[in-house]
Amino acid sequence: MSRPPIVVHRPSVSGGRRVSVHRHGQDEILGTAYSDHDLVVFLESAGIDDAEGVLDDPRWVEWRGGPAHDFRAA
Repeated sequence: MSRPPIVVHRPSVSGGRRVSVHRHGQDEILGTAYSDHDLVVFLESAGIDDAEGVLDDPRWVEWRGGPAHDFRAA
């Protein structure tokens, strides 16, 4: 894997972070997460086993534009 397949994008001005996953050769937006719980639900629905366990694994998740686990408005 050359880059993490899951990207948690920068916080939006209204709060929350868009979440995308790269699979089947393309990026797919899973939704906007407002908490770690939302993020875990998105990842489980995308078929990620141990979704909670991969949140801090840089091989799986890239947190862009802000600290990990911070969903406050930019």
